[in-house]
Amino acid sequence: MSTTSYIPTVEAIKAASGVLEEILEPTPFQKNQNLCDTYQAEIYLKREDLQMVRSYKIRGAYNKIRTLSPEMLTKGIVCASAGNHAQGVAFSCNKLKIMGSIFMPTTTPKQKIEQVRMFGREYIEIVLTGDTFDAANAAAIKYSNENGKTFIPPFDDPKVMEGQGTIGLEIMEQTPVKLDYIFVPIGGGGLASGLGSFIKHVSPETKVIGVEPLGAPCMKTAIDRGEIVDLDHIDKFVDGAAVKKAGELTYEVCRQVLDDIIIVPEGAICTTIINMYNKSAIVVEPAGALSVAALRFYADKIKGKNVACVISGSNNDITRMEEIREKSLLYEGLKHYFIVNFPQKPGAILGFIRDIIGPDDDLVYMQYIKKTNKNFGPALIGIEVASKEAFKALTDRLDASGIEYEYINENNKLFEILI
Repeated sequence: MSTTSYIPTVEAIKAASGVLEEILEPTPFQKNQNLCDTYQAEIYLKREDLQMVRSYKIRGAYNKIRTLSPEMLTKGIVCASAGNHAQGVAFSCNKLKIMGSIFMPTTTPKQKIEQVRMFGREYIEIVLTGDTFDAANAAAIKYSNENGKTFIPPFDDPKVMEGQGTIGLEIMEQTPVKLDYIFVPIGGGGLASGLGSFIKHVSPETKVIGVEPLGAPCMKTAIDRGEIVDLDHIDKFVDGAAVKKAGELTYEVCRQVLDDIIIVPEGAICTTIINMYNKSAIVVEPAGALSVAALRFYADKIKGKNVACVISGSNNDITRMEEIREKSLLYEGLKHYFIVNFPQKPGAILGFIRDIIGPDDDLVYMQYIKKTNKNFGPALIGIEVASKEAFKALTDRLDASGIEYEYINENNKLFEILI
């Protein structure tokens, strides 16, 4: 493995592990039989969702803060976060009795904001600003510079990366088998660079696979182009990984220690969230599901192999579950929306339900206003089907009926306006 000006070392990561013993115990490393059966592989989960702050971010935050001088601690610290790093910093402030200012995007789920308040109590103030992590991060850095406070980076810092790298140390101590693959989520790259560095030092033949959401592929874009890129637009749905620009340090490390980066659609992530809850009673946030969601896109390669997935967090707001279900159904081809032009006569809608909706289909949405001065009136209709094959049968019945309709799932602009 080549070198850069900085790369986390085994010694530094072991030192970070010693620091973290003050507050943490190793999280479980568990075999998941459901995933083993699905992919015909030995699949283990590193359960960072079971941390006291319900994500791995406490590792890097606490390790960084413990390196600060008493003078720095007295002046106070500042951080920016979409939620999980903020909780780690808030816990550290409370534990060490220091003051912290925490900048969070205005789009941060309410559940994460309340958790930050709970962990930090009277030792923190929360500042909601900007609609992305990057905007909040810029505001936090400006504030820390103007007020002489120390900024605690969420990922692009040696001590943060070394703290996150302790997950790799624990995995290698806990695994009962020689691992062929480790899947790790990527936001800004702190976890992937820290864990990847440790794994490549002690088990270079183990492949480390990074995973990013389709709506925010900052690290893959940077590596593909050979330079750090500030993405023009990101989808903020996977809030724990919604980063527009990879870190300078993390980029240099990730491009050396990662064997591949997989891009996973948000809909597939949502399916994984639902399956992990229904089949394994594991609650994960969207970013926490990334590593497991990637397996379906690597199924042929991991068959018969020993695989570890880092479950990075479980700070999911229960109010998001309907949105998660909707995205999953749409991605899997099980929910479909149409604009149907009904003749304005009695029984038209009843006939549609009788003749078009199949025995296993479910009419889940309908918006219709009768127009008394016209012969036809449009209705927005949502239908759930039991399988992709059932959708083909549904459209065959629609075509045969002669009813005028428009399928809008694939019309992005119209879909965004109406749904």
